[in-house]
Amino acid sequence: MKLNHPYEDEKQEFKTSLGQLDNGIDSLVAMLNKHCEGTIYFGVANDGEVLGLTGQIGEETIKKISNRISLIVKPSIVPEISFQRYEDKTIIKLFAKGNNRPYSSNGAYRIRVGSENKQIDPDLLADLFFSSQAASIENLEAFNQNLSFNQLKQMLINKGLTVNESNFNENMHFLVNGKFNYLANLLADENDISIKVVRFEGLDKQKMISRNEYGFKCLLVSMKQASDYIASLNETRVDIESGLERKETRLFDQHVFEEAWTNACLHNKWIRNVPPAIYIYDNRIEIISTGGLPFDYSEESFYKGISHPVNPGLQRIMGQLGLVEQTGHGNLIIVAKYGKEAFNIGENYINVTIPFAFVPTMKAINSDGLLPYHKKVLDAIKSRPTATIKELSELVGLGTTRVGVIINELKEMNKIERIGAKKGGYWVIKE
Repeated sequence: MKLNHPYEDEKQEFKTSLGQLDNGIDSLVAMLNKHCEGTIYFGVANDGEVLGLTGQIGEETIKKISNRISLIVKPSIVPEISFQRYEDKTIIKLFAKGNNRPYSSNGAYRIRVGSENKQIDPDLLADLFFSSQAASIENLEAFNQNLSFNQLKQMLINKGLTVNESNFNENMHFLVNGKFNYLANLLADENDISIKVVRFEGLDKQKMISRNEYGFKCLLVSMKQASDYIASLNETRVDIESGLERKETRLFDQHVFEEAWTNACLHNKWIRNVPPAIYIYDNRIEIISTGGLPFDYSEESFYKGISHPVNPGLQRIMGQLGLVEQTGHGNLIIVAKYGKEAFNIGENYINVTIPFAFVPTMKAINSDGLLPYHKKVLDAIKSRPTATIKELSELVGLGTTRVGVIINELKEMNKIERIGAKKGGYWVIKE
């Protein structure tokens, strides 16, 4: 007679006798490190054939197994140990679940790969620790405990959600041990998180054109600002084909970028304190997030769009705001448009490349470091120094969002300064 599932895999292993107890515990720990659960059967052959256990098997046997696990497994686990009868044969089922990775047995760290246990490289142990529940952004205290959340609250209100001031922090899961956690830090009005959007001349990083920072505020606000900037660069090429037929081509797929950028921010390993970044070259955009794939998440599952949230608390809040879904479909959208080659998955990063459909005009740089649209807005300011952004938008024929981004760039380049209020003030051009 065989077990219903007579195969050894990443969550199940068979041992012929209790003489292999330590080896079985080693396998259980390797499964916990990979999938946070595992099952070992004693009294079963490798092919799933039920052999049964010989000798005196009883409550003392269970106590012996439990004591041995307590002695050699760190941190401690609470296993489920039970007898199972198959006709006239008795076997023991050892099952355990746990999120407090990494686990060790007899001082060694192992991880399950197929039906084998592999020693974990010391350099990768930190990654396994970062994937544990204990090291999640909800379970780590924030360094700064003087936090406020007015920006997030306004976003929730704008979405039509109720904000209960009396238990807001509890509802958002912002507390651990009575203190603000790292999730709270990410979404606070002020923090130390800075997202960089860097533009380079050419196809590599040898010459930087500009660097914009969006940060030190609620992560969701910074995300939107960076996204708006990229959207402002997504120009349209118009071709006239076969007489009067007009064809419009966008520089890149904006929806694909939004999916890739949202995923990068959502699944970034924030506890490393390295935010995702956007790099812009003459022929592509690259979106880089830190962390690579989790230990218990394969590339096959990744490309199938199987959801595996790295930061469940952040995903929950972004889901409430309609910024993400929990279907994992974002990867499928990217692959459908640009293929699997859009992804470069390393041990400590994921890089998404979005190619341009044509050579953008934004690559044309003047000797003073200004792009054509910079010059266009500067000329408009010269002609009407008191103009508001809305009025400048009408003068240059660009949207107000894009003009606002250009204005910020000119300020950062120290080309202009605003004197006075938005209404009634005026612009000064710095030569």
